Amino acid sequence: MKWLSYTLITIIIMASLTLLAMENRGYVLISARGYTIESSLVTWIVLLIIAFLSVHYTLRFLANLFQMPRGMKIWREQRRQERANQTLLDGLVKLAEGDWRRAEKDVLKHINDSRAPMLNYLAAARAAHELNEYDRRDRYLKLAGQNASVNDAGVKLTQVELQLSQHQQEQALATLRTLQLVNPQHRTVLKTLANLYLDMGEWNNLIDMIPQLRRRKVFTAGELDTLERRAYKAFLSPHPPASAKQLQDLWYRIPQHVQNHIEVLTTYIQLLLDLGNSDIVEPMIRNALKREWNSELVRLYGVIDGADPRAQLAYAEHWLEREGSDPVLLLTLGRLCLRNRLWGKARSYFEASVAANGPAETYNELAHLLETMGESELAMRYYREGLAKTSHCEHSVAAGSRLLELEHQPLQKPQTLISARK
Repeated sequence: MKWLSYTLITIIIMASLTLLAMENRGYVLISARGYTIESSLVTWIVLLIIAFLSVHYTLRFLANLFQMPRGMKIWREQRRQERANQTLLDGLVKLAEGDWRRAEKDVLKHINDSRAPMLNYLAAARAAHELNEYDRRDRYLKLAGQNASVNDAGVKLTQVELQLSQHQQEQALATLRTLQLVNPQHRTVLKTLANLYLDMGEWNNLIDMIPQLRRRKVFTAGELDTLERRAYKAFLSPHPPASAKQLQDLWYRIPQHVQNHIEVLTTYIQLLLDLGNSDIVEPMIRNALKREWNSELVRLYGVIDGADPRAQLAYAEHWLEREGSDPVLLLTLGRLCLRNRLWGKARSYFEASVAANGPAETYNELAHLLETMGESELAMRYYREGLAKTSHCEHSVAAGSRLLELEHQPLQKPQTLISARK
């Protein structure tokens, strides 16, 4: 298109000059030292244009001639860079394919001509790591750091990744902490450090990071909530305090919105029960269940040793009106009836829980009650069904042992329990 435009312009100019020559009879006369030159005006205009173009292109040719060495140098540099980029690309392809030895060779082949040698050395470090050449890997990482910009976060993060792949958590932690001092707001650094704290069980350090993780939006809201709950549950659990007072001191250090999570609250309640503080736990469970129904809390309500078991049973039966035939609630009601020595009512609740596909521990409770009531054959049946339902029930080992005892002892006459007929 450009040449067509130039051609049209040239034709128009030539046509205009031709018309001008035909209509204008002017001429040019030059006289110097006895010599006279005379010609038409159009001829002189054409000659001037030719002279101008000749001088212009002559000067351009001379300028290009003088700049040729520099141009050749630039061309050679471009060729070397293209070659270096191509070998780096080939090496990265080999790295992705798992050809570690060839990848290491390719990425280092023309590294002196690379515009970003840091990338070459990082790729070479990965390849050497996969070849178990850890000395070479460390040397490449050092060279990558020397060729990095002022911020060498990429080099350090690669080093952390390779250290973690070797399960060198302490070394990776030291590297990340150093990197955090230089890049305190770097999202990848924060995320990697948080995950490392999680793997190492450094709960206090992880909890301290949570506000910063939330500000920087390192995790999604759901991921951060899960991480926060897990951290605070572990914060309470790994070294249970010797007294309820120490446990409560830890509890009050937890933010209110975390305390309201059922998982965290359940952990706290279980620890209180382990310390024998049922009186504190009972109203806590009732208040929590008003906010949110939770089967684990309902189960715990049936095993706490409250000061007023009749009141506990009355509260639980009130829940039955609201929740219907919840199998865990039926199990809890059966246990509370046992504490109130209401054997027949307890049996009814246990049987209702079994009919509602209740948990395996329901079978154990019912079997134990039936055994006490002298119905050994029926007790053995429920022991078997409970063991078949799950092998992870907390009573499964005891139930299995008791089942063996019942199978190898002669049948006894049923015991008479007056209270069992209530």
